[in-house]
Amino acid sequence: MAFSPDAAFEFLRRANESGRLAHAYLITGETGSGKRALSFRLAALVNGIAGDAQKHPDVHTIEPESKSRVIRVEQTRELEKALQMRSSMGGRKVGIIFDADRMNAAASNSFLKTLEEPPANSLLMLVTAHPEMLLDTILSRCILVQMAAPQHRDLTPGQTRLLDLLGRYFSKQKPGIADVFTLVREFSVLLSEAKSAIQDEGGAELKREEALYKQTTDGKWLEDREEYFKGLAESRYLQARQLFLETLLQWWGDVLRQQHGGETLMLDFPSHTTDTAQMAQRFPTAEVLRRITALEGLRENFGRNVQEQLAIEVAFMDAFGAAA
Repeated sequence: MAFSPDAAFEFLRRANESGRLAHAYLITGETGSGKRALSFRLAALVNGIAGDAQKHPDVHTIEPESKSRVIRVEQTRELEKALQMRSSMGGRKVGIIFDADRMNAAASNSFLKTLEEPPANSLLMLVTAHPEMLLDTILSRCILVQMAAPQHRDLTPGQTRLLDLLGRYFSKQKPGIADVFTLVREFSVLLSEAKSAIQDEGGAELKREEALYKQTTDGKWLEDREEYFKGLAESRYLQARQLFLETLLQWWGDVLRQQHGGETLMLDFPSHTTDTAQMAQRFPTAEVLRRITALEGLRENFGRNVQEQLAIEVAFMDAFGAAA
């Protein structure tokens, strides 16, 4: 069952009120579903915080750092150490891992030990849009809170172009290998344009800072800020790339919905109902699921830092090539 933010909070509030709150929760849902806000609302609830839970001394958070966007084992160990300490305010110690799917192997194994033997009077929350990237042993020790997708989402220009590309691609009755590589090239162009726009935006932000502070500092800050904006641009690009990939997955998801009650289920892309309805008639369910699996494999390879272009080409051959 997928919750709205308020319904999820009410579910957790009742569990807390009745003394049935679990020691670990996995809060998952796509971008914009309210995962982050819910985690802080729950942290505030268990500690009776009226203000901002982010600033409370018993609420500890970690998330990906550096341009690699990875959660390192040093971060999870620091979190574990904080949770082992006595509560600063006499309440419950809360540990939140944002983008938990970005834990590397060492961090995952380290945190697994904390889940297996949670510190006394602690509450753990893992927040991620990609729970399938977590270890099964971690998943099995958390109570799932699935957030519903946002109901009103405006497509970005890039998403609109991508959906139009899919419509044109599948307007061909039997697209061949050359057509698949054309789709790969057009997808790569979308990624390249997104990266360039993000880099240009970061460069403009850095120039504004330079103009503001160059007269009042010794200039040593500039190298650090350049590194910061470089990492920020990489992070933003990975988010943009993820959005494009999620768009592909949601498009195939709409095909499945068209096969199984599309008229009564809400589609992610109602503006492309005709396209996905045609695909629902063209491919059997097993074939659609195979193609979705290929794209999920691409997401996993992105998480493993496999060479981007090669990963895209392999996945697109499976997801958009001829039926198996």
